[in-house]
Amino acid sequence: MAHTRTYRTNVRIGNWNEDLHLEEDSMKEYLEKKERGELTAQKVDFLKQNILTPVNLTVTNDGLLHFGDVVMLVNVGGKKRECSALSINADINSLTRIPAPSIQAPCGVSAGKGIQACKRTAFIITSVDGSPEGSTLHFEQSFALKTTSGIAGGLYLTSDLRSFQKCAKMSRLQEVNLDDGGSFLSWWKIVHFDPQERLEYEGQPVPANVSVLIIHCKTNQALAVLGDHVLWTTYGKEYEMTAHTFLDSHKAEQDNNHWILCTCDPAGNGLVLPNQPQAASDHKELTQANPGI
Repeated sequence: MAHTRTYRTNVRIGNWNEDLHLEEDSMKEYLEKKERGELTAQKVDFLKQNILTPVNLTVTNDGLLHFGDVVMLVNVGGKKRECSALSINADINSLTRIPAPSIQAPCGVSAGKGIQACKRTAFIITSVDGSPEGSTLHFEQSFALKTTSGIAGGLYLTSDLRSFQKCAKMSRLQEVNLDDGGSFLSWWKIVHFDPQERLEYEGQPVPANVSVLIIHCKTNQALAVLGDHVLWTTYGKEYEMTAHTFLDSHKAEQDNNHWILCTCDPAGNGLVLPNQPQAASDHKELTQANPGI
């Protein structure tokens, strides 16, 4: 008799009434969040839909970079890295919708493998020394890199000396992120990628779509992408960004520090992306079609 069932299978036991109300409340809360667009999947879709909006890069007719130009910073890759572009590493926690959708500061950056001109990868060359918009950018001249307006928030690429509390998450090197203050921490300068020609090019106009070094003015460290440190982001597997100068046995900067400030092809064929690092006076261009521009 001890093992005899004393109730039918459809008899409710325990706190069945309380469990039923909790289930109804959970479903009601879910439907309300869905209606307001507050579900995690909806936030991710909203973020990607807005931050991946195509952007028209500047068309440079004279082959030079100017203040106010909209460019994309591309690293052509190396042994452990694919071709990647400096990108805003924003997630749903850094997104605010009031009063308008935008990225909150501070926000991280990463090197994304998607070479596409969009809100996430476009940066504006901004003057910090009073140079008028449209004037030519020169080697060793200080400038700032600013994200576009709108959801990108108009934030500045910033870095500072590393400390125990503030450093890159994986490599523990000098951190690079986006902040809303245009202070000295957001000042950068461009130098020639070849140390033997660096002095000769000092003060000369910076050509577009060639390999250069982007140096942080305060710390004198070069912007770098790390192929052996992979981040899992909302947009997939990407490389970690840092400000650190990597030197080879000849005291020359390695390809981790080589960057191309890409513009749009004047012929309208898309993004101009050089095939390999070459001198500014003699470079070969490879046009990569980009229907998003």
